[in-house]
Amino acid sequence: MKKNTSNFAMILREFKQDKGATFFLLLLLAMILFIYIDALFLNTKQVMHVDILNNYLRPGKDGHLLGTDQGGRDVFHYLILGTRNSLNIGFIVTLLVEVLGIMFGLAAGYYGGAVDNAMMRFLDFMMLLPMLMLVIVIVSIIPHYTMVDFVLVVSAFLWVGTARLIRSKTLSEAQKEYVYAAKTAGSSAFKIMVTDILPNISSLIIVDLILSLTANIGIEVGLSFLGFGLPDSVPSLGVMIGAAQDPDVMLEAPWVWIPAVLVILTLCVGISYIGNVVRRAFDARQRLG
Repeated sequence: MKKNTSNFAMILREFKQDKGATFFLLLLLAMILFIYIDALFLNTKQVMHVDILNNYLRPGKDGHLLGTDQGGRDVFHYLILGTRNSLNIGFIVTLLVEVLGIMFGLAAGYYGGAVDNAMMRFLDFMMLLPMLMLVIVIVSIIPHYTMVDFVLVVSAFLWVGTARLIRSKTLSEAQKEYVYAAKTAGSSAFKIMVTDILPNISSLIIVDLILSLTANIGIEVGLSFLGFGLPDSVPSLGVMIGAAQDPDVMLEAPWVWIPAVLVILTLCVGISYIGNVVRRAFDARQRLG
């Protein structure tokens, strides 16, 4: 009897064999579902309202589950909105980066030759740019920038790695018989790239998408921690963690920053774990032919 070697079947098999990955998958699904549902009932302006008279209340006091921060804001509600914003940015940036990288990489790898050389020189130039410093400078000079501006600025520099990955895989795929057969049949270059090559590198794209999500969430948190992330009016996990830079807050009010650290660790470790399992599943499928 022939074994089922479909992508879904192989992924499901890997998760059944890895209890840790299954735990993280269920945990992340439950966490993300809870965050997005709870965030629907919260008003950002109310959550961000400053009440100095109630700052640094301990967890459980006056109905604040995780206490309040230096501005008297409810830490639990701030955490919910901050996590939602980090996830939104992670998802959108990852999607934009993958689309740009796939388009660029497919074109460079398929056409090859002089076209590939010219496009790769542009990629080399982009990789030489100090991405983090440029993002900080651009964000600093944009007046009244929004979350959309932040997403576009970050995405403009992060697609390079995906483009190189897709280009290298497309180069090898473009030399295979099914591509030559499609060319002989008169198919256009666009159709061959989209309907022939793209499905054959889909496993690589899925793995890169999952693993890139962790890095993209981390970039937003890191920039917000440094003060160059989301606008001050938008809740952010990076700002929560940044409160620990004050020694008094770090030691005397750990409830202000520890929840954000735990959420970030759970998201990053969980997504990375799941991404590695999916990668193992696709590798196993390739070995089985």
